[in-house]
Amino acid sequence: MSAQAVFGTSVLLSFIAWATCVQHYIWPALQGRSRTDALRPLLLLHGFRFVGLAFLVPGVVSPDLPASFARPAAYGDLATAVLALLAIAALRNGLGIILAWTFSILGSADLLHAFYEGNRIGLALTPGLQGAAYFIPTVLVPLLLITHGLVFRLLLQRDRVVASRDNPDGA
Repeated sequence: MSAQAVFGTSVLLSFIAWATCVQHYIWPALQGRSRTDALRPLLLLHGFRFVGLAFLVPGVVSPDLPASFARPAAYGDLATAVLALLAIAALRNGLGIILAWTFSILGSADLLHAFYEGNRIGLALTPGLQGAAYFIPTVLVPLLLITHGLVFRLLLQRDRVVASRDNPDGA
């Protein structure tokens, strides 16, 4: 199997595995929560996107990895991680929802741009350029894109107040 076929197969199977996991375990756990409480774990997951900075570290990636891919991917992930963490901190007020929208729009665009740029430069044809960071587009990016979809779904829903055990009135 060619390197490009292995890469494509890995990405495809990762989407299938993560979609199955999200459908059976993550989404059912989030559905009964208020929008704020459902957004929090998804935003927290994206708080780890700083791992994309690995694209800037020679030895982790090949020094031949084009900067046209590495820099936007790394700094886009870093900016997205910061926005996700800021959104978590501000979720209890209107600013948190604005930051969550900003995070998800920019974060999705960042991932889609990385796929576009990676395809443009033929990254799948020379997987050695990604070095140890190969797991990012093949394992993490599908999960991140799927959870961006969940964030958009939650943001488009009306917020509902969920009654807590301490306050059965839900207020």
